[in-house]
Amino acid sequence: MFNDQKDGMERQLQQLSQLGLLSQFVGMLTDSRSFLSYTRHEYFRRILCEMIGGWVERGEAPNDLNLLGNMVKNICYDNAKGYFK
Repeated sequence: MFNDQKDGMERQLQQLSQLGLLSQFVGMLTDSRSFLSYTRHEYFRRILCEMIGGWVERGEAPNDLNLLGNMVKNICYDNAKGYFK
């Protein structure tokens, strides 16, 4: 299973966050041969940001745009770039 639907993405992100590994996540797997994969990555980013925003609203994460913005950037790009180097 690729967890490329909303509920799968949410489950995977929640499980990684509960293990304290979310900031190290290298992003979602996709079939790069499909043009629809590009929209799935955008969908993934929106789900990730919605989850983190919910934490901030509930006081479960600091309201620090720099900190959280860098974490999102790492998850969506930098972690994979470093992993596949």
